Amino acid sequence: MKRITVFCGSSNGVEEVFAEQAVLLGKAFVMQNIGLVYGGTDVGLMAKVANAVLQDGGEAIGVIPEQIRDFKLAHENLTEIHVTKDMQSRKTLMCDLADGFIALPGGFGTLDELFEVLTASQLSLHQKPVALLNVNGFYDDLLAMLKKMEAKGFLQQVNIDMLIVSDNVDDLLDKMHSYKVPKEEKWKLN
Repeated sequence: MKRITVFCGSSNGVEEVFAEQAVLLGKAFVMQNIGLVYGGTDVGLMAKVANAVLQDGGEAIGVIPEQIRDFKLAHENLTEIHVTKDMQSRKTLMCDLADGFIALPGGFGTLDELFEVLTASQLSLHQKPVALLNVNGFYDDLLAMLKKMEAKGFLQQVNIDMLIVSDNVDDLLDKMHSYKVPKEEKWKLN
């Protein structure tokens, strides 16, 4: 993987471990020669991961919509920054630039981006690994909801298995490197 897109919060959250893990992820990217693609801002966990990459001499590519750039939130020291017309074109470009995806803790935007790339994977629109860094159990309830969706007949286990999950940066990246696209049918109609 040459580049991974990271979806994460524009705030730091209330637990210091969120920021600590964002920094560890950025440093791991540089150690493994992986470029960062992310939302292009200089706030929250987004800034933490980008600054960690840049501090260690790595590549950090931002993709930011005009409206957010106009709020003066763009990171000024990135390797590259792409300004898009809107959020939808931002997500498309972030997907195109990446060989995989990781979601750190975040809010609505993070979940939107995560589920868009998972849905695209389910529909075989890409074959890139999609992962959650489950920092301090942040995504435990979401993972339980996925199991409930399976139990109620809206997902199959193969859908859930498409999502790589770990609470450890190195383990997560190892799993992404060895990811194999499921051979089973990932969606079905009843």
